[in-house]
Amino acid sequence: MQRKSKQNQQLNNNKNQQELSFDALLQNFVNSDDFTQFTVKKNKAVLCIGYYESLVDSEMVHRDVLPFLKTYKVISSLSSEIPIEDIIITSDPAIIQINVSRGYLIIFDTNNIDVVALVNVKLEKGREVSLPEVEFSVIGPKESFVESLDMNINLIRKRLPTSLLKTKEIIVGSLSQTRISVLFIEGIANQENVNTIVQRISDLKIDQIHDSSTVTQLIQDNQHSPFPQIIDTERPDRIAAVLGEGKVAILVDGAPHGLIAPTTIFEFFSAFEDYYLNWAVASFFRIIRFFAVLFSIMITPLYVAVITYHYELIPKDLISTLVISRSAIPLPPILEALILELTIELLREAGARLPTKVGQTIGIVGGIVIGTASVEAGLTSNVLLIFVALAALASFTTPVYQMGNTIRLIRFPYLLMAHYIGLIGVAISFCFLLIHLLRLSSIGRPFLEPIFPPRVQDLKDAIIRLPISFQDKRPIALQSENTRRFSKKKAIKTNDPKKN
Repeated sequence: MQRKSKQNQQLNNNKNQQELSFDALLQNFVNSDDFTQFTVKKNKAVLCIGYYESLVDSEMVHRDVLPFLKTYKVISSLSSEIPIEDIIITSDPAIIQINVSRGYLIIFDTNNIDVVALVNVKLEKGREVSLPEVEFSVIGPKESFVESLDMNINLIRKRLPTSLLKTKEIIVGSLSQTRISVLFIEGIANQENVNTIVQRISDLKIDQIHDSSTVTQLIQDNQHSPFPQIIDTERPDRIAAVLGEGKVAILVDGAPHGLIAPTTIFEFFSAFEDYYLNWAVASFFRIIRFFAVLFSIMITPLYVAVITYHYELIPKDLISTLVISRSAIPLPPILEALILELTIELLREAGARLPTKVGQTIGIVGGIVIGTASVEAGLTSNVLLIFVALAALASFTTPVYQMGNTIRLIRFPYLLMAHYIGLIGVAISFCFLLIHLLRLSSIGRPFLEPIFPPRVQDLKDAIIRLPISFQDKRPIALQSENTRRFSKKKAIKTNDPKKN
């Protein structure tokens, strides 16, 4: 009921909500073919009942509402007579419009239409909690978010059973009226971060919110950067963990993903499965991912630069192999590389848009057939084909899908600069990329932290992950109100059998 009162208060303050008289509002409802309206006579009163057939549970209407109207006296007494907890007594057309459109049943006395009762009889239909598809892990929980906001909050609250976990609900979208919840732990999260996110979401003036990705694009610091500055995750265990660090989470009704902010670039290369593995194994996998990303970006541009301008850098034993592989190719290295890169992108898009089994077949068979045919036709060299295939494979190691798309995109500017001015072009591209990353921020926090600004303490969970007993303090960049997570000495003592 407290959440409903906050929602009603916010609806009253929504400047975009179109003010309608009750008669005009009721006429809007009736004009829709799926809106049902009928009257029930009770003594001298005539009760009018209406609802959208497509949104309400008709069984609840006949079982929990209609039989209890026999004792009707006044509209304000229905909240104690009908055995449903969520009943709103109001006269505000804005509140009536949004709640009836969400599955509430409206009851009013035709002799007194100053006040109406809204009864929650929504038909709850949705996907059940299932396995994560994008962030699947062998070790750890196997639950993922669904499209229901209430269910997603439930998945988080059962992992954080504390009254300090707070939610702030905001209604966004003049047409969609989308519910957005901002989650944080009071006493840990920096209130400035919370206020910044709440303000940015509240200031959104838009007609529809389709998904959490729409919110990401609208509230991130730099909307023109190809780099995502807010993490999108489908794992409730990941959001529960970062809330404990002092971060803020955003959940959008209808979106099977949650958002995490503020964040750093290193978190995009950290799979949450790393925290379920031994620290040495997890650190090894993280280093492999960083190497894979650099390899994916640099290998094709370096090939084009070296073949075009810098033959002297090629070892003598390798020159003959490269000369033979390119002897029958009439195209310059840049066109050769672009043909293969674009072919890989086409195969990726085709595989993503087709059904799962067909997409896998297209990806494997298409890659083998097209790659072999292009080499035999003399359009590309077999050496470059190997490099492009390895680069494509390396790009798939990125745990966060949005960052993987960014890696695919920034490879092409490197290719063009390598074609025009060789290795100097690659170096210039890298400098521009570094400058851009240095200027990026996530909800006002440095995006390259802990490298810039340098913070040694936060390096314990950046490029490598130290043992959990070393993670006794929360990241400095978050400026949490409570910086200490646990006592390091007690954690080490508990795990040391010699000291027990």
